[in-house]
Amino acid sequence: MNPKILNTLSYGMYAIGVEGEHYPSASIVNTVFQITSSPMTIAVSVNHNNYTNERIKATGKFTVSVLSENTSGFVIGALGFNSGRDSDKLKNINYKVLRENVPVLRENICCWFLCKVVNTVETMTHTVFFAEIKAGSDDYSGTPMTYDYYHKVIKGRAPKNAPTYQPDTGDDRSPQLKYVCPICRFVYKDSEQTVPFEELPDDWKCPICGVPKSEFKIEG
Repeated sequence: MNPKILNTLSYGMYAIGVEGEHYPSASIVNTVFQITSSPMTIAVSVNHNNYTNERIKATGKFTVSVLSENTSGFVIGALGFNSGRDSDKLKNINYKVLRENVPVLRENICCWFLCKVVNTVETMTHTVFFAEIKAGSDDYSGTPMTYDYYHKVIKGRAPKNAPTYQPDTGDDRSPQLKYVCPICRFVYKDSEQTVPFEELPDDWKCPICGVPKSEFKIEG
């Protein structure tokens, strides 16, 4: 079976907040879905290698911030392409810490939930956490960002720990040069942009993970 068939499934973009060992942390996931409405229960899939997985298992709690289409690529890059084990991923992001010591984002989210784990299921690569929603936003605003929007509009790629990650197969046969971020594989194509890559300012950075322009690689 062609693995790209799985791209027809619907995914969203969510920031999962956890209580870190030294400071609050968060990561990006694309698989959060409702299980029951009474009690309000959801399921979240998190890779075994993620610090978020480790901290959810240690504390039994986490938050979900539902990202909107206005969420910047910088936020997704900071939370999705770095590890909370050795960095303060939220350092340059506007967030608040709930009294349960877990963070939620303050800007450009549709809503948030505070969750308590009630069960887990282990797969070969991910843990599926089943959790009851204990609190959340009073209001809902904005348009939730879908994974399709992230790929097609923001031009983002899936990190290796994402359940939707697929290696670059080189199927793009376009003769146009591509400037590719070595970290998140964001692609800047002159043919799709109003400003050629070489004319971007020297301080320009990858909109997904913040890598400087000088680190981009040319691929034909």
